[in-house]
Amino acid sequence: MIALFTFFVLSGQSVATMLGRLYFNKGGNSKWMATLVQIAGFPLMFPLLLFYLPSKQQQHQQQIITKNNPSWVTLFMLYMFLGAFLAVDCMLYTYGLNFLPVSTYSLICASQLAFNAFFSYFLNGQKLTPLITNSLVLLSFSSALLVFQGDSEQTAKMSKTKYIIGFVCTVAASAGYGLMLSTTQLAFQKILKSQSYKVVFDMIVYQNMIASVAIVVGLFASGEWKDIKGEMEGYESGKVSYIMNLVWTSVSWQVFSIGCVGLIFEVSSLFSNVISTLGIPIVPVLAVVFFHEKMNGVKVIAMLLALWGFASYIYQHYLDDLKEKAEARIAKRLVDLREV
Repeated sequence: MIALFTFFVLSGQSVATMLGRLYFNKGGNSKWMATLVQIAGFPLMFPLLLFYLPSKQQQHQQQIITKNNPSWVTLFMLYMFLGAFLAVDCMLYTYGLNFLPVSTYSLICASQLAFNAFFSYFLNGQKLTPLITNSLVLLSFSSALLVFQGDSEQTAKMSKTKYIIGFVCTVAASAGYGLMLSTTQLAFQKILKSQSYKVVFDMIVYQNMIASVAIVVGLFASGEWKDIKGEMEGYESGKVSYIMNLVWTSVSWQVFSIGCVGLIFEVSSLFSNVISTLGIPIVPVLAVVFFHEKMNGVKVIAMLLALWGFASYIYQHYLDDLKEKAEARIAKRLVDLREV
């Protein structure tokens, strides 16, 4: 399941980012629409919710195991908080991507690892071992290298005000994303307390539903909905391409959400963030294939550092797994000795 969720995060994030860039490159201008497609794909989760719907026997067993189930008020407040947080965070990311060069944007996004490590240390009891610290540093350097690409011309054409706004928004979004991941893990541990994948899908659906409502309200309140028709007609690749871009961007972000929340459920919020950051250097490679951009030495080094950092974190996870198995064997032997 960890391997599957990892694939979902890397593939969903890469495809969605590429389609998002294509949207702006071909004439898309609506920030509210670009934000909405990041979270509006939650109806795709309904079949999974029905598939993982527990039977009456499983519900009875769950009630026995977990006597202190959270009340509907607690769940409502939890999903309202996470949904509103997600809506604001997605909008901040949209502004950052719109106002900053791509490489600078990627550099700042890498700071979400540091924010997540900070919040995980206090909220989730995450231990920062040397291998984890090494992984965080390598992944941050991997993304930081992308800033040395040739964005000087783009930066020169950009106003200083927009650059500052983009910088502040991206830093705030990265901090918010790190906090949201740690809060989600804390909710699984302290509030939901379930080993069922249904809670994962519930989290995604209700969180994205509330965030989608907030973004739709903003879309109409801002008046941008009036420009959607003209934007569609003026899209360089045509109306069908415009609609397909939005649809598949939404599907891709939903796949990413499944993988992201699934990794939090299976491992930790920090591990989920490491996988997400690993995918940042993948986008330049895809850009070479689909957008015919040049692959230079900086991008190659960034990819190698990302893989090194990822391997470092996986090795730490492997050591932790060996330690848990050893402790379990010792505990079993002690129980057997007591019985004798």
